[in-house]
This record gives sequence, C-alpha cells and structure tokens, in this order.
Amino acid sequence: MSVALASVLNEALMDEYKARDTYRKVIETFGSVRPFINIVEAEQRHIDMLLPLYEKYGLPLPEEPDPEQVEVPKSLLEACREGVAAEIENVAMYDRLIAAVDLPDVIEVLRRLQSASREHHLPAFQRCVERGDAPHGGQGFRRGRSHH
Repeated sequence: MSVALASVLNEALMDEYKARDTYRKVIETFGSVRPFINIVEAEQRHIDMLLPLYEKYGLPLPEEPDPEQVEVPKSLLEACREGVAAEIENVAMYDRLIAAVDLPDVIEVLRRLQSASREHHLPAFQRCVERGDAPHGGQGFRRGRSHH
C-alpha cells in the first residue's frame, strides 16, 4: 500500500513543483504578469497541502527538481497555451491518482488540487489565450481582470 501511495503522492508533488517552477520562470522572463503571478502562489499552496501527507504516512520526501531544468516559452501567448495544456493534463492526472488510492484524507487533498486546476487555473489560462497576449509588452496581462 505505501509503495502505491508514495508513487501517487510523488507524481502529484512533482507535477505541482514543475508547474510552480515553470510559472516562476515565466515571471522571471516576462515580468509580473497575469495569470502567472496569481497561479504561482496557488501552486506553492498545493505543494504545502501535499507535504503533510508524507509525514502522516511516514513516506520519504522526494528531492525537489532543479528549477534550472525548466524551459521558458518563447512568448507570453505560448506560455499561456502551455498553461492550458498543462492544467488539462493535471486534471487528467488527478483523475487517475484519485482512482488509485482509497485513503479519504489523501483523496480529499487530491480532489481539492484537481478542482483548483479545473475551476481556476485552466479558465485563467484559457482567457489569456483568448486575449492573444502579444509577446511584445504583454499589456493584456496587466490590464486583465481575474474573477478569482
């Protein structure tokens, strides 16, 4: 059981680290732009929700990935398109992980993380793509209003 649980938690944690590090890199490259400035904080909260489960179930914490391995998209619009794809994959990953565990507290955390991706992050990136934020200036981000 603990091997399966460890692999579920590791996959979720690595996915959240990757999202956080990617969105941080976008901010480093393009400035304090939306929706990345909002979502990067949420990704850190997701990580912080997963970590106590390792302690509770006595599982070793995997090493954080090297943020330098993250590739930066060539433009803000590309970053938003990649964000849409990443959040869709994230929702599908959580469907699979939730089906693989039977611990109510773990399922609850995974469902909350999935819900944040589906109901908040994905629509924010979709709006960003619809605005067609240009690589030069990215003004749409600064003026864009988030409803979340």
